[in-house]
Amino acid sequence: MPIDDTLGAFVNHGRVERQTATEGPLAGLTFALKDVFDLAGVPTAAGNPAWLATHPTPTTSTPAADRLLAAGAQLVGKTHTDELAWSLNGENAHYGTPVNPAAPGRIPGGSSSGSAAATSGGLVDFAIGSDTGGSVRLPASYCGIYGIRTTHGRIPLDGAVPLAPSYDVLGWFARTPELMVQVGNVLLDHVRAPRPPKKLLIARDLFALLDEKARAALQPAVDRLASLVGPGEEVDVIGGEREAWRNAFRVLQSEEAWAVQGEWISTVKPDFGPGVKQRFAAAAVMDPAEIAAAKPLRQAVIDKMNAMLAGDTILVLPTVPGIAPLRATPDAVLDVFRARAIEMLCVAGHAGVPQLSMPVAQLDECPIGLSIMAARDCDEDLLALAVAFDRAAK
Repeated sequence: MPIDDTLGAFVNHGRVERQTATEGPLAGLTFALKDVFDLAGVPTAAGNPAWLATHPTPTTSTPAADRLLAAGAQLVGKTHTDELAWSLNGENAHYGTPVNPAAPGRIPGGSSSGSAAATSGGLVDFAIGSDTGGSVRLPASYCGIYGIRTTHGRIPLDGAVPLAPSYDVLGWFARTPELMVQVGNVLLDHVRAPRPPKKLLIARDLFALLDEKARAALQPAVDRLASLVGPGEEVDVIGGEREAWRNAFRVLQSEEAWAVQGEWISTVKPDFGPGVKQRFAAAAVMDPAEIAAAKPLRQAVIDKMNAMLAGDTILVLPTVPGIAPLRATPDAVLDVFRARAIEMLCVAGHAGVPQLSMPVAQLDECPIGLSIMAARDCDEDLLALAVAFDRAAK
């Protein structure tokens, strides 16, 4: 039976049902696929009508979709995304804004807006998104669900519309940590048994970016993590380089975005909505000196985070600066919030490490997430810790 899409989460051209196996570890579960991923026989729009009009219908599916279907899950449709996945808001100028079921009247976050909304609202059991600068982690926090950014390169991205390939990863959403683990066991390459964490670090400088109410809302969850892992050690992750790390992310993401999409944009001249239009315009005229300066800074971030997260260490940090902004918030206000969010979100992106956002608290009757981060290829450890964390609360 087709999904009754009361949330505006699904794209019209992707209202399909597909099931290739009735047995397997995900049998009986439904999922949705973000419309930046190819599904054989179904168009991909990547959130933009011009992309839909100028690209042929794919004949093969992204490997993640094939893996999920082979594991017995049923695909029930493709979901909305911000244009070419380059926004954190979830407000698409062409296709609208999915409802945030956990905070009606507020944005769902993006760019994996439809997948987050569909999962939060119970339209599917889980959903696939992509994360370049926070597009799974941020909507997971806004919509009160679990969401993971996986280790860069851990899951193949064939058949995915690229934004910034050295940052792009596949992630997913679910309402329970147990289901997050089940999906991970199917999607992750070279799955291993999880290892218990040996050390907990608390991102003192990133928590300092929150207001007092947000810090107070998250503190009990931080304390619960400490009871599971051991006393937390406070550390400064970025320190006085917040603006430099954020700017390096902007520069390198923009360079890569124009490298992969510039030719199409120059030829087709698509109509982009606010924010996306300005970011691609800026990407077209990036200063080579700025790009050259950003690359060694990113390598320094990689080296720093590899050292910090070594030895089965877990870093706990806020996912985003606060709760979801109201719908129709002025663009200038959203831009400020975006910049603050990227200061938190760019850490895992730069370093290529996994980060999992967990729905741990409410603030002003809206969800707010707490994140755990681990070293490269320690995705299983984060997923297992989320299960233990949830069980400790019951």
